[in-house]
Amino acid sequence: MSLFEKILAARGITPDTRALFLTPDYQRQHDPFLLPDMQAAVDRLVTAREKQENITVYGDYDIDGLTATTVLLDAFTSFGFENVRTFIPNRFVEGYGLTVEAIEKIADDGADLVITVDCGSLSHVEIARANELGVDVIVTDHHNVAETPPPAVATINPKRKDHTYPFIDLAGVGVAFKLVQALQTKLEGLEKGQEKWLLDLVALGTVCDVVPLVDENRTFVFWGLKVLAQTRRPGLKALMAVAGVRPETVNARSLGFALGPRMNAAGRLETAQYAQDMLTATDPMEALSYARQLDEMNQARRREQKSIYEEAVSQAEQRSGDPVLVVSAPGWNHGIVGIVAAKLLEKYQKPTYVLAEDGEQAKGSARSYGDFSAADAIRAADDLIIKGGGHKLAAGVTLRTDQIPAFRQRVNDVYRQQKLTNQAALLLPKADVDASIDDLSEALVDEIALLEPFGNSNPQPILRSEKLLVQHQRRMGDEGQHVKLILSDGNKTLETVAFNALDHFYVEPGQRVTVWYTADINEWKGNRSVQGMLLHLEPLDE
Repeated sequence: MSLFEKILAARGITPDTRALFLTPDYQRQHDPFLLPDMQAAVDRLVTAREKQENITVYGDYDIDGLTATTVLLDAFTSFGFENVRTFIPNRFVEGYGLTVEAIEKIADDGADLVITVDCGSLSHVEIARANELGVDVIVTDHHNVAETPPPAVATINPKRKDHTYPFIDLAGVGVAFKLVQALQTKLEGLEKGQEKWLLDLVALGTVCDVVPLVDENRTFVFWGLKVLAQTRRPGLKALMAVAGVRPETVNARSLGFALGPRMNAAGRLETAQYAQDMLTATDPMEALSYARQLDEMNQARRREQKSIYEEAVSQAEQRSGDPVLVVSAPGWNHGIVGIVAAKLLEKYQKPTYVLAEDGEQAKGSARSYGDFSAADAIRAADDLIIKGGGHKLAAGVTLRTDQIPAFRQRVNDVYRQQKLTNQAALLLPKADVDASIDDLSEALVDEIALLEPFGNSNPQPILRSEKLLVQHQRRMGDEGQHVKLILSDGNKTLETVAFNALDHFYVEPGQRVTVWYTADINEWKGNRSVQGMLLHLEPLDE
């Protein structure tokens, strides 16, 4: 059995399922009308089309929301809707999701119907207010739903308890796309098959929202990457050019690490409307201007993030005895603190809350792992906070600044009461297969690429190699933050690299190590070779 076949076997991909996994069948999708309230939503939209009512698509400031908004805008134009506007909330003004103030403004502007994307499932008060103002609401969302859905015309959400949909992990943009597919059965203007041109947006939103890349999500991203390689959108063409992404080689990593951060930078620093304008731009020069603006904002975001991170590390070092890190300071941008929390978790292997103090109030984000729920810990501090919630691994919280010490004590008490053990081990990568250097080849890397798109629930395969000798170490980067190790099995050598390496990656020559890594191709001055991207390293006792 070849190493690639061993990888397939480790992932449960059998000879019978191999062909369909490697090339998903676009036709094998689930019926959109199995989603709850889909029929009611379609009926209401058919009426809105007949009367040419005023429609507002209410998005979200993250990429899932932005792409979902654009999917509906594009499709509605094809279907012949003439009076469609968008509303993208500002993180620093409206915050996440529907607000009463936003609903009242949209009603004042003459809307007859609001369609939410990527939000709205818990907006009972806001949707009730819309109803009072004579505005109907259709919710399309994928977040958790209350026992009783909000009083909307339709709440389309695969996570509803009364759903019959076979796949619950669609991204918000995926739910919006299913609405488009349902509308195709009732309205003219978007012929069957032409909706595939929307898949570049669906792929972008799905990858960047980090939903599991299985079932329909894998299908959407697999084919969406092919659409993106020949996208008709001036904005995405410009963004790829600015980000140095070649359309012919675009992959899921390009979306998550090149396109996504540039689009998210707008919402983190100012307003996501800039990213929305780029997606909908029809003039190539205008699109390029927006793309360059997003690139500049992303550079500014990285500088601000570096500054916050360094201050946060300084605080974390002073609280080394805390199993849960809670750090805060005035002037930190609350649009960036979530990224900083993730970096601190990686560095210290501790659940982390990073709070931006703004006068008497502080707002922040949490990141966790393993058995400690960031959201449950916030709930245990209900008496100390203004609001908060989220998921086990990521959450948000708002509280009075003077309550931060008490909040820090509370979440650490919660952690200690749970008597959790061996949590750091849960962060370690798990190898798909053991490999020798002799197993590695460009052909193997090409075979592994057949498993793309990589992401949540379908990560790039991890290889493990034992008892390799460190022949050479070289520090790289302005601050020596990256490291290159040349490893040998006594016969062949393997070049490995770790970016932003943790301290234990800096191993001196002569040491033997076991390494966990992914295999890629390194191209340098026309030469190609297999390179290992280090994920973990353990020195061996001699």
